[in-house]
Amino acid sequence: MQIHAKPPGNLRRPLLLIDVDGVISLFGPALDVRSGGRWVSVEGIPHFLSEQAGRHLRALADEFECVWCTGWEEKADEHLRHALDLPGSWPHLRFTTPPDGAHWKLSAIDAHAGPDRPLAWIDDSFDDRVHAWAERRRGPTLLVSTESDVGLTEEHVERVRQWAKRLRGDP
Repeated sequence: MQIHAKPPGNLRRPLLLIDVDGVISLFGPALDVRSGGRWVSVEGIPHFLSEQAGRHLRALADEFECVWCTGWEEKADEHLRHALDLPGSWPHLRFTTPPDGAHWKLSAIDAHAGPDRPLAWIDDSFDDRVHAWAERRRGPTLLVSTESDVGLTEEHVERVRQWAKRLRGDP
């Protein structure tokens, strides 16, 4: 986890950007399906959904404006909202081909969040470009990295909640 703490530039609830693959839909050589979860078919493709992901996201939904930040785009809400029993419908980012050398998600995030809105981003695939972007943002930015075969954990949720608490100035 990397925290880029700056004073809040926007008093609305912070954004919570949520990737799917490696956060909710688990994969990888160390995946142990005995650890909890279930297989679902999404448009004919099998996905192993973390058993805890729904509970974790519901816990964060009261404190954050949740936004799907995944190549699944609108399909995340369409398929995962009900599978994970999530509250309401969440918007999604729409991605375009990035300029040469840019990370494929950053321009969509900038367009949605702007430079000042506090945001936490949960993903399994951050690189140096993302860390440099987070450092340059004016708004508070929290990057939470997951392991693709474990996904979103209670520890991640607690880090995100503590970050939001500090933004609010709560003791």
